[in-house]
Amino acid sequence: MRRLFNRLLPKSMRPEGVIIPVVRLQGTIMAGGGQFRQNLSLASTAGVIEKAFGFGDAPAVAIAINSPGGSPVQSRLIYKRIRDLAAEKNKKVLIFVEDVAASGGYMIAVAGDEIIADPSSIVGSIGVVSGTFGFTELIRKIGVERRVHTAGKNKVTNDPFQPEKPEDVERLKTLMLEMHDTFIDLVKERRAGKLADDPDLFTGLFWTGKKGLELGLVDALGDMRTVLKDRFGPKTRLRLVTPPRGLFGRRLGLFGTFGGSSPADLAGAIADGLVEAAKERTLWSRFGL
Repeated sequence: MRRLFNRLLPKSMRPEGVIIPVVRLQGTIMAGGGQFRQNLSLASTAGVIEKAFGFGDAPAVAIAINSPGGSPVQSRLIYKRIRDLAAEKNKKVLIFVEDVAASGGYMIAVAGDEIIADPSSIVGSIGVVSGTFGFTELIRKIGVERRVHTAGKNKVTNDPFQPEKPEDVERLKTLMLEMHDTFIDLVKERRAGKLADDPDLFTGLFWTGKKGLELGLVDALGDMRTVLKDRFGPKTRLRLVTPPRGLFGRRLGLFGTFGGSSPADLAGAIADGLVEAAKERTLWSRFGL
């Protein structure tokens, strides 16, 4: 409404300076969202991304990323949505790396026409990881017998309550290599002509933003406000784009998820939240954060 009002004003009375919409993508990348924390997924980010590209007069969209990665599928879906909207709206995408854009976070970053990183940020980790636990000794000690019945010999693989099978590990590695190849192809396509000839580039290693500049993983070093004002003029204004809110309940939490929940439902949600927190903590800790 404000942009429409400004267009109706005489040119001499319009606010000076370019407005650049800013989107902040922070957190681990996982399908869905927990009760206690918001993960990055296409479902949780699509609205705010589309809202940012809806600024008709803006020459670019600025996206700040701070993510250690997570789901390769959700990472690519977010990447694809950004690129589709950039082409549709004919806007440049400027990505700004804060603490970390690693693994799936870096996959989203390559959606940018330019990637600008803080010198001390973490970038890279172009690889795929899968982690689980084995409880075979534990259930034996506490006297628990595992019973699984299937139709199809490969229906149960990598069961944490059964001894690890070499064929299951090989099958998992094959899947991960295919995902890794998809990631590598995406980075090579988007960073064509910029990447250094370094044998470690696609091994899963990660680097500081400063080293990432040398390797061609980023285009420049800097911070969002300084870069945008240098690029579009000192009167440039940054407009943070936030998710749409309902009239009352969503902002105030008056009609929250737990309003009519049973104690059992609440306990289950808390347990799920603890598991989510543990997964998230593991991802961040890989980068010393």
